[in-house]
Amino acid sequence: MKKLILGALFVVATITARAQQPNVIFICADDLGYGDVSSYGATRLKTPNIDKLAAKGVRFTNGHCTSATCTPSRYAIMTGQYPWRKNAQILPGDAALIIPTNKLTLPAVFRKAGYTTGVVGKWHLGLGSQTAKNWNAEVKPGPNEVGFDYSFIFPATADRVPTVFMENRHVLGLDDKDPIQVDYTKKVGNDPTGLEHPELLKMQASPNHGHNQTIVNGIGRIGYMTGGTKARWVDEEVSFTFLSKAQAFIRSNSKKPFFLYLAVTEPHVPRMPATIFRGKSGLGYRGDAILQLDWTVGEIMAQLESSGITNNTLIVFSSDNGPVVDDGYADEAVTLLNGHTPAGPLRGGKYSAFEGGTRVPFIVSWPGGIKPGVSDALVCQLDFIASFAKLLQVNVPAGEATDSEEQLDALLGKSRQGRKVLVQQGGAMSLVKDKWKYIEPSPGPAVLKLTNTESGSLGGAQLYNLQTDIGEQQNLAAKYPEKVMELKEALDKVRK
Repeated sequence: MKKLILGALFVVATITARAQQPNVIFICADDLGYGDVSSYGATRLKTPNIDKLAAKGVRFTNGHCTSATCTPSRYAIMTGQYPWRKNAQILPGDAALIIPTNKLTLPAVFRKAGYTTGVVGKWHLGLGSQTAKNWNAEVKPGPNEVGFDYSFIFPATADRVPTVFMENRHVLGLDDKDPIQVDYTKKVGNDPTGLEHPELLKMQASPNHGHNQTIVNGIGRIGYMTGGTKARWVDEEVSFTFLSKAQAFIRSNSKKPFFLYLAVTEPHVPRMPATIFRGKSGLGYRGDAILQLDWTVGEIMAQLESSGITNNTLIVFSSDNGPVVDDGYADEAVTLLNGHTPAGPLRGGKYSAFEGGTRVPFIVSWPGGIKPGVSDALVCQLDFIASFAKLLQVNVPAGEATDSEEQLDALLGKSRQGRKVLVQQGGAMSLVKDKWKYIEPSPGPAVLKLTNTESGSLGGAQLYNLQTDIGEQQNLAAKYPEKVMELKEALDKVRK
């Protein structure tokens, strides 16, 4: 009898401990706007799978990335540090790794808690210790050196070379007789470029964006590449490949706790959705790519269901920054908007200091641990390290992840109190405190000509009441100079 009681107690303890260790999947979209999802107000297209995820979890109306561009916001996610502290910028495809290998990272938090960790999708945080690297051998340091047990990535973004998949430090499909060479300063090899041979392009590049260098799969890229002909991926198949690798990771780790960072590519350019999604949205390739993204989310949810781990899997769905319509390719995204507003009620978008740059779809779903609802708490991806460390009882060493705040109750929908202060990085630096947003003076252009996006830059200070003016239409700086000074000093304090 004593053995039976002890055994029962052990089972209960094991179940309780496991319940506090949910599997965690972070699905990070690429350039998805606040208004691109139907649960956030989109009417011209429907995203039923993302909506289903929102209905089962907490849908945040004030959820943010740190920055209005990709590399900086992803740096913050991985390190728990504001990216402007390290001057993190959008990286070329041959950049060295910018994530420190000797500091606590988001995947390292899960690894410390006994999780198996994996990354599938876009990386864009650099690889190797220097720009010049041998792509035909082992490339490190990279994801595997900063906390991921498994990695299946492409190095940068879909519009930059090298256009290859990498699995655990190695390029897939290499041919020793056709070595890869990459350069961002001068042309290498004899591959045609979009500048020299526009007749070979199946998608023309927008003027002055730089997408007119080496042609891969009929699309001009940023950067020059030669070799690796058999290793180059086909744009229309990228999402399916990432999905299959993510599903395999889930299946192989379904009996133990895992963390998966699934960095999908939609709706980033070049938008080349699979044939089954083309023309389905009525909004051109950008809308079709969003439908493909929504389908991917549904397939991940289906995989969890078939593996029997839905209830004990926490899914975070968000985007690395706000939306952009024309970002380098003439894909009819502008002409076929048909009344769709990618940023919804927000002003600005990718590259912008306005809310459209950093306020993004932000959903946290955990059927076994979260009560569904809607929250207006101010939450940020920057806080994942401290918050998940709290959930998993992992110590964050002093001096590491210094900007990450523990906001676990807010993320789980148990509290409507989130961050008090958040610094946002776009065309200018800004600070949000309570209902107020301050954008510091900036000499930049008011409108970015290449993307036709309002930058948020202005010669003088800007002050907005986000509670009554989410679209940032009324600058109250002249009316409330004391509030401007208060928030300016708060921004200076965070910087120091």
